[in-house]
Amino acid sequence: MFFPATPESPPMFENKFIDGFSRVPWYAVPVVWVPALTASFAYGLLGPELPLLLSIAAASGGVFVWTFAEYWLHRTLFHWVPATSWGPRFHFFLHGVHHDYINDKYRLVMPPAAAAVLAAMFYGLFFTLLGAWVWPFMAGMIAGYIGYDMTHYYVHHGAVSGAWFKRLRAHHMNHHHNKVERKFGVSNTLWDHVFRTY
Repeated sequence: MFFPATPESPPMFENKFIDGFSRVPWYAVPVVWVPALTASFAYGLLGPELPLLLSIAAASGGVFVWTFAEYWLHRTLFHWVPATSWGPRFHFFLHGVHHDYINDKYRLVMPPAAAAVLAAMFYGLFFTLLGAWVWPFMAGMIAGYIGYDMTHYYVHHGAVSGAWFKRLRAHHMNHHHNKVERKFGVSNTLWDHVFRTY
C-alpha cells in the first residue's frame, strides 16, 4: 500500500516511492493478522490434534503473555536510544516518529513486515518452551497484538466512548504529553501498576 506524505504524515525518506510504503493504515493489522491467528489456532487443532479446551486455555495464556510483551517492548525497545551516532535516527524510525507526529494515523500501527519478524521470534522462543502448544498459544499472542494495535489506533483517532477506553486514552495521552518514561501500557494498565510506572 502506498500513501503519500501529508502535513500530519511528513516524509521519513527522501525517496518518495520508499517513503510512500512507510505508512500503514490501521486496517492492515486485521487483514494480515486475523488469518494468521486463525491458521495458528486451526493448525494446533488439526495438525498435532490438541484438545479444544486446552487449546483455548493456551490461547488465553498467549493473550495474557502479550500484555506483558506489549508493556516490555514499549518500555525497553521502543524508548531505547542507542548511545551511537545512529542511535537517535534508529529511535526515530522505530518509535520516535510516533511521539513527534502524534496525529499521524499512518505511522501508528506496526508495519506487517516488522510485526512478522517479531512474531517469528516469538514463535521460535515459545516453540522451544511449549512444543506443539505454540500454535494455540501464538494465536492468543496474535489476538493480543491485534487488540493492542486496534486499541492504540482507537485511543488516538477514534471517537472514544465508555469509561474503560476513556481511561486508556487518558493514560496513553499522559504518556505522550507528560510522562514519556511512564505509562507504557496501551491496551491495558496492568503492568504499569505491577512495575510502578503508572
